[in-house]
Amino acid sequence: MIKNLFDKENAIFMGAKRSPENCVIGIFGVNYDGTCSFKPGARFGPEAIRQVSSCLETYCPNLNRDLDDIMYADFGSIIIDKNDSKSVIESVKSATNFLINKSLSPIMLGGEHSITTGAIEALVKKYPDLILVQLDAHADLRESYIGNKHSHACTMKRCLEVLPEKKILQVGIRSGTKEEFQFMHNNNQLVNFRPGENAQKLKQALLPYSKSPIYLTIDLDWFDPSLLAGTGTPEPGGFFWNDFDEILKTLVEFRIVASDIVELSPEIDKSGVSSIVAAKVLRSLILSLESMQ
Repeated sequence: MIKNLFDKENAIFMGAKRSPENCVIGIFGVNYDGTCSFKPGARFGPEAIRQVSSCLETYCPNLNRDLDDIMYADFGSIIIDKNDSKSVIESVKSATNFLINKSLSPIMLGGEHSITTGAIEALVKKYPDLILVQLDAHADLRESYIGNKHSHACTMKRCLEVLPEKKILQVGIRSGTKEEFQFMHNNNQLVNFRPGENAQKLKQALLPYSKSPIYLTIDLDWFDPSLLAGTGTPEPGGFFWNDFDEILKTLVEFRIVASDIVELSPEIDKSGVSSIVAAKVLRSLILSLESMQ
């Protein structure tokens, strides 16, 4: 089954196993950027995150947790048809189901943001009360974009159609159409969060869902381009590492069961800093996820 789903020939994230035995978290990549709307290159994101991960320490002082204390597997990147956006989403769904059936908490590495829909489609079968928290510069609520309803600009719209609770909390959105912002305001799903603030507003928004499982999707263009330049659709006015720490410190009080990191385009940032930031985000997620067991 693994052989048919995953390409395991390339780099592996620091300290990860290839076998799921005794592991509680499963990582997989999706090397896809077929619906990108500006600069391509997110298909190289998963490999870049793995390659630079060896420069990180296993210990995170902010979380006071260490990767050496956790068993996690990196299955490599899934085998996809890069010419068919819908089939990519179906492949993501199959890979997520595979991890769920192994009692692993999934972390998916993109690739572009359209892939999130496939993971959500799989997870709602196990977690019918699943809600989604989105860190992103863009609303991604369009019905269709350039004739494709599976575009990365439509991801949250597609996820809302799948989520039984119809609940998404969108944190730090600073770009979108007038209609998208009206939709977010009308549905109380836009969480106002500015650089340097605490995450009290996010905590208040999550309190009614204190027992609900959370899927956390992180589009790396949420970060300010001065910190993370390597993304296809950068937006000024973004966030910094201390802001991410503040958000995560709040989220770990709740129940994160799965996550993704998307939209790293490493070739745009020749310094490699963007890839290192993304790898550090992944380290934080591994240390934060609750096991599905």
